[in-house]
Amino acid sequence: MTPAPSPRFRISRHRRLAWLGSALACGLSLLGLALCWLNPAIHAPLRPGLDFTGGTQVQVERDCAPCTAITAAEIRQGLGGLNLPSSEGDRAPNLGSASVQVLDGGRSLLLRLPALEAEQSTALVDDLASKFGPLLKSGTSVNTIGPTLGSRLLRGSVISLLVSFVGISVYISFSYSGIFAALALLCLAHDVLITCGLFAWLGLLQGIEVDSLFAVSLITIAGYSVNDTVVVYDRIREQRRTLGELSLVDQVDVAVDATLTRSLYTSFTTLLPLVALIFFGGSTLFWFAVALTVGIAVGSWSSIGVAPTLLPVLSKR
Repeated sequence: MTPAPSPRFRISRHRRLAWLGSALACGLSLLGLALCWLNPAIHAPLRPGLDFTGGTQVQVERDCAPCTAITAAEIRQGLGGLNLPSSEGDRAPNLGSASVQVLDGGRSLLLRLPALEAEQSTALVDDLASKFGPLLKSGTSVNTIGPTLGSRLLRGSVISLLVSFVGISVYISFSYSGIFAALALLCLAHDVLITCGLFAWLGLLQGIEVDSLFAVSLITIAGYSVNDTVVVYDRIREQRRTLGELSLVDQVDVAVDATLTRSLYTSFTTLLPLVALIFFGGSTLFWFAVALTVGIAVGSWSSIGVAPTLLPVLSKR
């Protein structure tokens, strides 16, 4: 008879600490989402970006080294005095509600505005060049998304998320018993909630907006979360067949200990390119990489510290 293995690391001894950490993170996330919804300037769980609301984004890069200090308030004050050309019968957009970010120590300026016509965008860039320039032509970009396209992108993103979550739910429901499936879905919700909560707080405190790339990151996080949890589940099922004389708590400890190194190595190697994207991927991919990094880190945590430790508690055995 093969002696029962003695795990080097027993996750069950730290389960209350693991649950407390997850409960605090989920509570803070729900608070952030609620505060976002109650904020009159946002009125949504997350601050929606240009992709979902429609509008014009103007990014310019100043030709200076080093650049003189400049603040968002100074730029908004300058925009307040700008008279944009308007079409007959239409009023020029009010730039008082513009979202302004100063990046790279004042070298780059990012403005999110109501939808502008081409001549209005040109007048705006010319005004910025006269007040804060000179500007680099290669560093100037203007992107406009109409409100209709924005609402379509939002609807498409929500549908994509729902379809992916339903597909994952169906798969794990048929592949595992009810308690396994319920815990896998709980971990999936845990990982997505904490990632959304972080961006809710970033939206409140730093004005960070979510876009279609954020929706892609949530789908990716959901897939990774289930994949990592399934690896631990498979090992637990294997231990239940070969180590049936042990309690379920001991079987879970053995299974987690056996997969711990693999899970950590997989997470570490997955995070490496994401960290590289954060530092070298540029502003377009920065928050996408941040969302994936946080989601995968939380997903690794839940597959080790949450799903396996809850199994003996909620199992009928």
